[in-house]
Amino acid sequence: MKKNRKYAYEYERPALATDCVIFGFDGGELKLLLIEREKEPFKNKWALPGGFVFMEETTEECAKRILLEKTGIRHMFIEQLYTFSDTDRDPRERIVSVAYFALVNKHQYELVAGRDTVQAEWFELSKLPKLAFDHSKIVKTAIQRLKGKVSYQPIGFELLDEKFTLTQLQTLYESILESSIDKRNFRKKILGMKLLKPLDEKEQNVARKAAQFFSFDKKAYRELTQKGFHFEL
Repeated sequence: MKKNRKYAYEYERPALATDCVIFGFDGGELKLLLIEREKEPFKNKWALPGGFVFMEETTEECAKRILLEKTGIRHMFIEQLYTFSDTDRDPRERIVSVAYFALVNKHQYELVAGRDTVQAEWFELSKLPKLAFDHSKIVKTAIQRLKGKVSYQPIGFELLDEKFTLTQLQTLYESILESSIDKRNFRKKILGMKLLKPLDEKEQNVARKAAQFFSFDKKAYRELTQKGFHFEL
């Protein structure tokens, strides 16, 4: 939508972009979604999904559009991470990037290489390739934010299936925090919060004793939060 340009700026202005840090989990190590760039700069190098903000959209709308256009991912919750504004972060021109991050269950999405993308792929955090631009710095910032948030918000459940075992939940937290957790203490604490709903269902076709499935009770969490409950793990 065009606006009346009655006034004009006398000074140069930087371009505005967004970059998306998307974490996924499939039961093992935490993973990161990357794309292989089709064009210069950094042609055929791996990078975070990102792009320039259009005049008629917000940075969040841009982030969601870019994810759909370049990876096929849609309808997901994303949260603003940080603004990266180093003057030399892009060889083309002065570009400021507003980064967003999200947690997804990677089983729920089928990646599709879209515009300006050779391929889109999940990488384990311990096996990340060298990234284009300052994207390694952005990823590091996102990991630090994630480690902090999982301790006081139940955001980790976004990475799991609707039903999961306590072992799967513990593995997820150990993957995010990059440290081992005492099994007995973890289960006592997480069950004591009354946020997990036990299901009348167990694992099938496993060699060991079948574990019971649970689901995260979002309604109970909302009600407890209204009463002053604070999630702390």
